[in-house]
Amino acid sequence: MPFDAVLLMSFGGPDGPEDVRPFVANVLRGRPVTAERVEQVVSQYMLFGGRSPINDHNRALLAALERDFAAQGRPRRLYWGNRNWTPYLAETVAHMRDDGVTNAAVFVTSAYSSYSGCRQYLEDMEQARHQVGPGAPELFKLRPYYNHPGFVAPLADGLRAALAEAGQDATVLMSAHSLPVPAAAACDYEQQLRECAALVAAEAGLAPDAWQLVYQSRSGRPGQPWLEPDVVDAIGRLPAGPGAVVVAPIGFVSDHMEVVYDLDTRAARAAEARGLRMVRSATPGTDGRFVRMVSQLMAETENPGSAPRLALGPSGPRRSPCPAGCCPASR
Repeated sequence: MPFDAVLLMSFGGPDGPEDVRPFVANVLRGRPVTAERVEQVVSQYMLFGGRSPINDHNRALLAALERDFAAQGRPRRLYWGNRNWTPYLAETVAHMRDDGVTNAAVFVTSAYSSYSGCRQYLEDMEQARHQVGPGAPELFKLRPYYNHPGFVAPLADGLRAALAEAGQDATVLMSAHSLPVPAAAACDYEQQLRECAALVAAEAGLAPDAWQLVYQSRSGRPGQPWLEPDVVDAIGRLPAGPGAVVVAPIGFVSDHMEVVYDLDTRAARAAEARGLRMVRSATPGTDGRFVRMVSQLMAETENPGSAPRLALGPSGPRRSPCPAGCCPASR
């Protein structure tokens, strides 16, 4: 049936210094994390005044979605719920029930398939509906969009602009969040990243061998294998300057903490130490094509027989809803 609301679902982040420790506790709850690691994460947020950029980006995306739906003559009720901080998902779902919402599309700020980027959001949705109880709206998660033109084109434009600034001879690193190797082996995350990176590179005019996929933001135990190479290590192996490196954050939809700390801070320092100039390309943010993608994903679900399922690359549009048991949690 047609959706009567849209729910923007995201990770969440602190809005001030007093929020940092409770937020980090929410993120790390149930995980075997050392006190040293906790303090390291806290200090990263404090470098930015104890405030994550992700909340402001989500507010801007909500406003852009509202304008886009209105421009199409199809206004929608818009809601926002987070996994780890206010507005918490269950509270938002309760508001939706009280507003009479019965059937909502859920757009998550993760473009790829993995446990943390897809399956866990599905579990969060079911848990929130269970907490709200009778009358909780049906929630339908829109499919992964790593190869949708509305995601690929803004990334390609950002890469093209970064190359114009850095020079066409710059080394290009396509960066995404790392995962534990067992978790990556249980899903299509790596395959989807490589497909997206190839699409972005081709649209930006790069040769197939003119870029490298790298990873960032790893956590967990030091001895646990995660996807590599790390972006900082990759920069450290580049020939010393003069020269330039372009880092394209293809794994992210906006400039949140993993971008402004792991790339704009850590990776930039590594490049400076090598005598290299680093240029970081833009994320989609509130690009009009990315914003319009949400209504396109909704249309293909509401009208499966007539609305196009837009996707680039060999894998085509991802199945929706996800098959049972996909992207299991790693132990």
